[in-house]
Amino acid sequence: MAPKTSEQYGEIREQRRQQIMNTALQLFAANGFSNTSISQIAAKAKISKGLMYNYFTGKDDLLQAIFEQGFNEMFEMFDPNKDGVLTKEEFTYFIEETFKLMDDKRDFYKLYFALMMQPSVWKKFRFSMNDIVAPFLKLMEDYYTKRGVKDPGTEAIMVGALLDGIGFNFVYNPDLYPLEKVKKLVIERFV
Repeated sequence: MAPKTSEQYGEIREQRRQQIMNTALQLFAANGFSNTSISQIAAKAKISKGLMYNYFTGKDDLLQAIFEQGFNEMFEMFDPNKDGVLTKEEFTYFIEETFKLMDDKRDFYKLYFALMMQPSVWKKFRFSMNDIVAPFLKLMEDYYTKRGVKDPGTEAIMVGALLDGIGFNFVYNPDLYPLEKVKKLVIERFV
């Protein structure tokens, strides 16, 4: 077997990192952040505890990486052409894809909502989350300004809170929540 190239090592390292993050996400969502140990994550990921520390400095670092990846994935759909201008079509696309992500990535949303309810944990990540969310809110505020909305900043914050509330209700009551109907109504009223 031929020796691996540095590119192959990089790919293997990224795959392992993603495996650890996926495993941690499952455990954090099922058991809670505080009730999940690095040892449990390592055991479920079938790696040594020591190897975990080659990828993450600890649970906080791991959780930060999970959040960054999850929110970056969501916000990549916002202003997809990256021109700094949100169009009605792009906003509609974002809403549609966000609702799809709520369904596809329930563990991520379950963890996100659970941590919001734990002030001691949420406080650690609030500032980095604000850095991730701020550009999204600014684009939305600019969108509402162009549409002549009286208070575009508050409108943008309200839409963000609305999406959080919809996600929360759907994640915890998926069989009782009419996601498609709600999505259509959000697009109709806020886009």
